[in-house]
Amino acid sequence: MEKTRLKVMSIFGTRPEAIKMAPLVKALEAEDEVQSLVCVTAQHREMLDAVLELFQIEPDEDLNIMTHGQTITDITVKALKGLQEILQKHRPDYVLVHGDTTTTFAASLAAFYEQIPVGHVEAGLRTGNPYSPYPEEMNRRLTSGIAALHFAPTEKNRQHLLREGIQREKIHVTGNTVIDALLAVVNPDYDFEDEKLNKLTRESEKHPFILMTCHRRENWGKPMEQIFEAVKQISRQYQDHRIVYPVHMNPRIREMAEDIMGSEKNIYLIESLDYEPFANLLAKAQLILTDSGGIQEEAPALGVPILVLRTETERPEAVEAGTVKVVGVEREAIIKETKRLLDSRQAWDEMASAVNPYGDGKASAKILQALMKELSEESAQS
Repeated sequence: MEKTRLKVMSIFGTRPEAIKMAPLVKALEAEDEVQSLVCVTAQHREMLDAVLELFQIEPDEDLNIMTHGQTITDITVKALKGLQEILQKHRPDYVLVHGDTTTTFAASLAAFYEQIPVGHVEAGLRTGNPYSPYPEEMNRRLTSGIAALHFAPTEKNRQHLLREGIQREKIHVTGNTVIDALLAVVNPDYDFEDEKLNKLTRESEKHPFILMTCHRRENWGKPMEQIFEAVKQISRQYQDHRIVYPVHMNPRIREMAEDIMGSEKNIYLIESLDYEPFANLLAKAQLILTDSGGIQEEAPALGVPILVLRTETERPEAVEAGTVKVVGVEREAIIKETKRLLDSRQAWDEMASAVNPYGDGKASAKILQALMKELSEESAQS
């Protein structure tokens, strides 16, 4: 009699989740004993689709919930209701979610209501402040309270979970799947579709460039204004440098970026990039200014120093390793720390050569191994 395959459903909804889940989805697809299903909420739409195309992932279910001006409540309600029907239809043995998005929390709650165990990929990150990052910090904590298995990127993440009462045997330290994804797409000879980016990277020895991202909710308003003013000042003091900012799609961010930085000749306000070109641009930058969480994990693997435009981070391992420094959102602090790295080769080298704390690019294989062991033990007991 043919052996029953274990049914595992991966649920995600945003571009960052898709990037980090893609290597794991491919590993699940390659495992003969697993029937891999993918459900997307499409909390993001175009950015998500580009990643699905890059990694050749075809969702089995697509809620397509994104609407213009949607709120966190809108996303939660639509995802929870839609996932109820999908989980009842497929009845997977396990649901896998990633990180800290609203989709992550809603999917975990929907699975709990259907009494389906949840595996949490990238578990255990904490700032200790429920409103920073918002709403991600609480999405993570609430998902940890539901999850049956916790795949922690680092030992520090494991310690956070242990302090919260999670059973030791349910936590697996695996590294971060974003390194798996990054190593799969970065190519030293990468050719950008946009010839301006090819020119920018070819001239990077003569005109080094700083790559910037800025989009987080807690930075909207005055903090973002301070960040943009700092970047404008840096561009004027370092005329030989280029600053590249793929501007987030949010119209509030776009308007402020144009108003403050749009007239500076060496600041390039470009459209948001798909993951593959962005990762390859990341690899060629001299320095990164970012409020992103994922980039704090990616850049250390590429030897690029990072200044974090936030007041705290849920990824302290990179700070402790020396690859990342949290500089906050005050104009003068951002200028000071950027100048320090641009003016001192020693300071830059110390950050660029620090050891990446997020693993070796084999996190997906480790997660799959732990999941298969758990599922086989559960099957033997039933």
